[in-house]
Amino acid sequence: MAAAAGPDLRRVGFVGAGRMAEAIAQGLIQAGKVEAQHVLASAPSDRNLCRFRALGCRTTHSNQEVLHSCSLIFLATKPHVLPAVLAEVAPLVTSEHILVSVAAGVSLNTLEELLPPTARVLRVSPNLPCVVQEGAMVMARGRHAGRSDAELLQTLLEACGQCEEVPEAQVDIHTGLSGSGVAFVCAFSEALAEGAIKMGMPSGLAHRIAAQTLLGTAKMLLQKGQHPAQLRTDVCTPGGTTIYGLHALEQGGLRAATMSAVEAATCRAKELSRK
Repeated sequence: MAAAAGPDLRRVGFVGAGRMAEAIAQGLIQAGKVEAQHVLASAPSDRNLCRFRALGCRTTHSNQEVLHSCSLIFLATKPHVLPAVLAEVAPLVTSEHILVSVAAGVSLNTLEELLPPTARVLRVSPNLPCVVQEGAMVMARGRHAGRSDAELLQTLLEACGQCEEVPEAQVDIHTGLSGSGVAFVCAFSEALAEGAIKMGMPSGLAHRIAAQTLLGTAKMLLQKGQHPAQLRTDVCTPGGTTIYGLHALEQGGLRAATMSAVEAATCRAKELSRK
């Protein structure tokens, strides 16, 4: 590992400038965790970098410049590109660097094999609502990343939503639950609205009310700390509309189908991690 150069920890770098990198950068800047001029992003072309420049960030086409300038580095390239990128920047990694991978399916073991022996590496699994600072993220530590590294990262990422540290074995489960879960929730929201449309409600209104219903329900679950079953029971009155609707959902197999969807997505995430 190269000698420590002592770059400023307040300077945050992004190797890769796609949508998730932009979402994290935007969250950090809007929450005041880091100043825009202290963010440096690299990418091969200007296609994505222009969005970083719109945030007031600095940009470059040199991945090595990011390593020279920043201590906290988000590795946000596509998974199949990451090994070549790590081979390029590995000689520049020092004991001062904290490297955070958001590349799906790339294990900590793989990352550590491609980096210097004592590199401080963490792995983060974000999801798309990070774009609106309402993400659900988990992170896992590599062998040489300390508790203080994890606490620093967690504090920063809370600007983008909820972030919790987990064993790496749970990262693929998070992908099935929350990464893919965004699509599952959208499918349910769409079906909820279409039920109202079938009964005569205008489409735009139905979709707005369905989305707001999901938002309000999620806030109640998080703020009150209730189990979903308790809130569901609170909504049901004997012989009322809700219990009739729930019976129809049970007849349609909603619960089993949803559990199977999370299982299938998790199994696929594990398959991709082994490739």
